[in-house]
Amino acid sequence: KMNSQDYVNELFNLEGHVGIVTGASRGLGMGIAQVLTNAGATVYNLDIIERSDEKEITGNMIDIHADLTDREAVREIVERIAADEGHLDFLINNAGITYKCRAEEYPMEKYKQIQDVNLESIFELCRMCYPYLKESRYIGRIVSISSMAAYMGHSGVVPYCMTKSGVKGLTIGLAEEWKHDNILVNSVAPGWFSTKLNQEMYRKNPERHKAALAKPMLGRFGDPVEIGYMMLFLLSQGSTYLTGQDFAVDGGALSHGF
Repeated sequence: KMNSQDYVNELFNLEGHVGIVTGASRGLGMGIAQVLTNAGATVYNLDIIERSDEKEITGNMIDIHADLTDREAVREIVERIAADEGHLDFLINNAGITYKCRAEEYPMEKYKQIQDVNLESIFELCRMCYPYLKESRYIGRIVSISSMAAYMGHSGVVPYCMTKSGVKGLTIGLAEEWKHDNILVNSVAPGWFSTKLNQEMYRKNPERHKAALAKPMLGRFGDPVEIGYMMLFLLSQGSTYLTGQDFAVDGGALSHGF
């Protein structure tokens, strides 16, 4: 008879799993990588910036400098990872950028850059990983980071809202198209989280800090590892009947009344 610890380990142990997390050098990506490596996964961090010392990574994490808009370079990286490891089991699309400006004044070069990084690069990376993910012995997984900006209006970041709504569309489209290809496709919408960058911003703007803290029903900011816990679930054997979904990890923000 299997004991309770063995049962839990069987569901959530990621030993032997290999995957990519984009933008894992800090913030939410770092929290995701921390949880997944602690669960036994090998994580390749594709990021344009160097890893910070914000979180200690105790597991197997490999940093690769990558500009996600350089398609050929990224393709070579994916092919090299798959060749070196012999398989690829998950892709987490976390990297994203924004730029704050009113819509009527928004510079189109910034608009195009946000579209490229936040949406087109994700689509391309999913396609690059597809032939490897569909061969995963664990069931291939794609999880992309959407946002509260896909549900709520946020002044000054309309192109960002557009791309994050697009991530939801990409998720349901790929989930449908690849439903018979051994790949589950989902997305996660983070609420308000405590990161080094956010903390610096809130110190400079106490009113914004107060307004942000009022959003979650739980009355606190999330810790980046709490996004990691959802990612662990979505990569585990506990989520084999979930695809085409966007999961809000937001402390109840979307359901918060008054």
